[in-house]
Amino acid sequence: MTEAEQNLLKALDELDSAVRLMATANPKPNLMPLFERIDHLGTQLPQGTDPNLSHYIQRKSYEKARLFLQGRNLENRAGSCGSR
Repeated sequence: MTEAEQNLLKALDELDSAVRLMATANPKPNLMPLFERIDHLGTQLPQGTDPNLSHYIQRKSYEKARLFLQGRNLENRAGSCGSR
């Protein structure tokens, strides 16, 4: 895994944790900075990055991207576009 992918996975894990806490958080956290950071990190992925990962980030399928980076891409279901 490249450094860019590691940074992206860390941000995706932070987002996952924040979303899990939303039900009980008061006040609710502002997730926009995390979304912006993930989008920025997605632009930092090197050429040759697996097209599935790039697709997930571009389509904001962050859970699919997280599973992909964790080596769990087989758990991803095809979306409406037919891509995995």
